[in-house]
Amino acid sequence: MSRKIIPFLLIIFLIGCRQQSTQLIIPTSSEIVGLASPVHLNVDSTIIYTEDYFNDVSLIDSVSLIDDKFSLSSDKKELLIITDIYTPPLMELKVWFGDTSYSILVENNWILDPANPDSVDNNMGGYNSLLTVGKTNIENTPVLFTKKAGIRKIKIGFKNDITRVFVFWQNYSLPSNYIKIKSDIIDIKIPEEAKKYERSYIRVWAYNKDGVSNDILIPLINGKVLDNAAELKREDYFAAIIYNVFVDRFYNGNPENDEPLDDPEVLPKANYFGGDIAGVTQKIKEGYFTELGINTIWISPLVQNPKKAYGLWPEPRTKFSGYHGYWPISFTQIDYRFGTSDELKEMVTEAHARGLNVLLDFVANHVHEDHPVYQAHPDWATNLYLPDGTLNTEKWDEHRLTTWFDTFLPTLDLSKPEVIEMLTDSAVFWIKEYNLDGFRHDATKHIPEIFWRTLTKKLKEQVMIPQNKLLYQIGETYGNPELISSYVNSGELDAQFDFNVYDDAVAVFARDNESFTRLNNSIKESFTYYGNHNLMGYITDNQDRARFISYAGGALEFDEDTKLAGWTREIEVGNNIAYKKLSSLTAFIMTIPGIPIIYFGDEIGDPGGNDPDNRRMMRFENLKKEEISVKETAKKLIKLRKENLPLIFGDFETLKVSEDIYAFARTYFDKIAIIIFNKDSFEKTIKFNIPERFANAELKANFGSKFNLENNELEINIEGNSFEILTK
Repeated sequence: MSRKIIPFLLIIFLIGCRQQSTQLIIPTSSEIVGLASPVHLNVDSTIIYTEDYFNDVSLIDSVSLIDDKFSLSSDKKELLIITDIYTPPLMELKVWFGDTSYSILVENNWILDPANPDSVDNNMGGYNSLLTVGKTNIENTPVLFTKKAGIRKIKIGFKNDITRVFVFWQNYSLPSNYIKIKSDIIDIKIPEEAKKYERSYIRVWAYNKDGVSNDILIPLINGKVLDNAAELKREDYFAAIIYNVFVDRFYNGNPENDEPLDDPEVLPKANYFGGDIAGVTQKIKEGYFTELGINTIWISPLVQNPKKAYGLWPEPRTKFSGYHGYWPISFTQIDYRFGTSDELKEMVTEAHARGLNVLLDFVANHVHEDHPVYQAHPDWATNLYLPDGTLNTEKWDEHRLTTWFDTFLPTLDLSKPEVIEMLTDSAVFWIKEYNLDGFRHDATKHIPEIFWRTLTKKLKEQVMIPQNKLLYQIGETYGNPELISSYVNSGELDAQFDFNVYDDAVAVFARDNESFTRLNNSIKESFTYYGNHNLMGYITDNQDRARFISYAGGALEFDEDTKLAGWTREIEVGNNIAYKKLSSLTAFIMTIPGIPIIYFGDEIGDPGGNDPDNRRMMRFENLKKEEISVKETAKKLIKLRKENLPLIFGDFETLKVSEDIYAFARTYFDKIAIIIFNKDSFEKTIKFNIPERFANAELKANFGSKFNLENNELEINIEGNSFEILTK
């Protein structure tokens, strides 16, 4: 294995040997915004971009890492870490600014096997690779769990031996005198400095010779462990529950701005329906989102789109309007068919007044050919034709950074600094002008990482630091976890949609012959990449897939062309059992770690094929009894999520998994939530053990199932295609 250092890097040796201090030195202002994301090492060497973490890297005094296997560039912007067979699973990277050191966890726990032939279908005619994670005896790796919260101390329980434990408060490693390890308990002293922070966090990791533990995340409120979900605010993004509003198809609040295309070549499904900003505001004021329990809304793109039709669907023949907002002819102007600048400001103000965050869908990959920037600078786009003369369209993987979505949608060449500067400035404009709370980013993997780093740095410098405001950015990437996770870090995005878990959840909950083992393996793999406490997005559906409920009810087949189906026949729900299956899917995303996201209409079980059939006008009245029932279940699930801290910050433990049964626990100190699914068609009596520390706990069945708990053995009856959530 090569140990050669890249020539342009200048090795920075520590001056003297810094002794482990028993004092926690906290500066008046932090050089890191938010919580520093762990670094996941590559097999041989890894470059860390220090600007991902620190506001002013020129102030870095020195860096330390075990065995000094690192080097820092002369401009201090790149840190190279070299790994070999002796590199431990976890390390602490300490970066010194004078007397203050910031700590970043470095993880070397997993090696991917790209040659692994195992795969499963992704419900879209393709396959997801099953990647083997690590080569350790997973049964013997450390398992951490929150045990007891005191006024000044926290007790963390653990199973299996621990070689070393890492405890960070915010981005500072707690000195050794703050941590005591006993036989099966880690005692952690809460720093006095935490009292000065309305919200701060303690994070814990450990490892032994067999691998790395799960991670622990403990929120503090003015130095005390958060023990009441009512104290959470909309800025606590770990507690976010997102609703995806497709503006044109949601609600028509102002008919005066309606202007569908007067073009016989555009069929009604592909035209504007009239939904607008005023309609979203009206539903905010009426309390629709508040009643549902949502605390964050993500709205589709609002930028001006062309006035003419483009694209072509062959049968039935139709062109398309830009009703969806993804064909920009401006970076900052609001499409007049959606509303005005003042209306958007009113919408955000009304949302914030009701405790709702607002995320905007931002398109950075491409523009429409009528965009003035492209008209003036055609060289600012990538080439439409490949060197062999073939069209560079829809080459999603082989040319993912240059491919065009269609011949009238030029992909911006974001390798050009002038294009990056212009577009990132436009994104910052939206946040500053409208007081938005973050972005959903379209087509993330088709955009080079330098763009995301530039944008996030500008947001930190111009919004987050001066306004002391956290923003949330979530991206859209279809691919394996390695690709998806490469964009999730302190310098780029907070999260992406976990489409791999979504694919497996759709298959397992909709198909009778898919085992829960597939879903359990999927979510465990995600923990390896994103952590047990993450901000990844877990969806019920999205605008690029056929509706889950139509799959679950048999109205759609998994192996058919669902776009074609949406055009050629009326897609409904099918078998009414699909409503119960949809509720089970919703229960799943509401109870696992990460951020649950409801695609508009899924709260009532709206059916449909692929787009545009999955983008029907939202219905608020004259619902069928099954739709009312599934909506009430969704409301109850959201309420449980919001009010139970184990479902937000809890540890995760699989209790039972089989073909038709899945049970797991989320625990947070003395609180527990136990979630059980039965995907069989008939009622079953299920037995399994719960964590011993909750033996004989007083549990409540929130959905009426009968159960008995003796010591730590639970026996419960669950109806077919149903679930139960027990809480304490």
